[in-house]
Amino acid sequence: MKQSPILIIGKNGKTGARVNERLKALGYATRPVSRSTNPSFDWENPATWQSALNGTGAAYVTYQPDLAVPNAESAIKEFVRVAVDTGLQHIVLLSGRGEEGAQRAEEVLKASGISWNIVRASWFYQNFSESFMLEGILAGELVLPAGDTVEPFVDADDIADVVVATLTEPGHRNRLYEVTGPRALTFAQCIKEISDALGRPVTYTGIPVDAYISALREEGAPEDLQWLLRELFTVVFDGRNRNVMSGVKEALGRPPTDFKTYVQKAIESGVWAAVRQKEFA
Repeated sequence: MKQSPILIIGKNGKTGARVNERLKALGYATRPVSRSTNPSFDWENPATWQSALNGTGAAYVTYQPDLAVPNAESAIKEFVRVAVDTGLQHIVLLSGRGEEGAQRAEEVLKASGISWNIVRASWFYQNFSESFMLEGILAGELVLPAGDTVEPFVDADDIADVVVATLTEPGHRNRLYEVTGPRALTFAQCIKEISDALGRPVTYTGIPVDAYISALREEGAPEDLQWLLRELFTVVFDGRNRNVMSGVKEALGRPPTDFKTYVQKAIESGVWAAVRQKEFA
């Protein structure tokens, strides 16, 4: 399988880019795809799937925008059918904790007859530095409808390491790894740790979910994003995922990365440099 390219759906995603980088460093041929690549891959255009799959031996599958959305199950079902017909040997699916839609997609993969792995992840640390929370942190205040719910956030680097292991080491086949960080934290606690490490005040403000969605609507956020964030902050982010899980240790034989370590990595990358500069402005 090392000679056949490994398909990576989500070339520019937080985990997809990391998985691609690691596989290439190990000497594996990869085919990272997105809507803008050649061949292209678009979840909303099934006609693109066949050419992306042709000649590949395994695939890392991330679904956009999220497996929680209503049409995800049917899309995964059709993708798996095309993959089996194409002769793909192995699929690793990135899934989400506590999402009914994600669990239905997992069952589709398990029943497909193809070799599989599922990496079921909690919220990423990198949402604070590479996603929709970054703007708030740079402004000095993160506003979210999360309350005091705790989440064992996980490092995307840990997820990528687990995914690479499941793609390249046959001993992992047909197993689900539920991956989290080593501590369950509230958003307020995360922001305090970021603020302390930066040496500059960054605050967290909780607001009702309706007010949050209304603000998104006023900013022109797409309706599907509004729906997804409401789903995540009400249905999924209700405490059901508070438990720390051992998936990283099971897959890699080492403990997961702590949030403090991630914060230091983010500071060293310069992504929050604008926050630090304001302290001296």
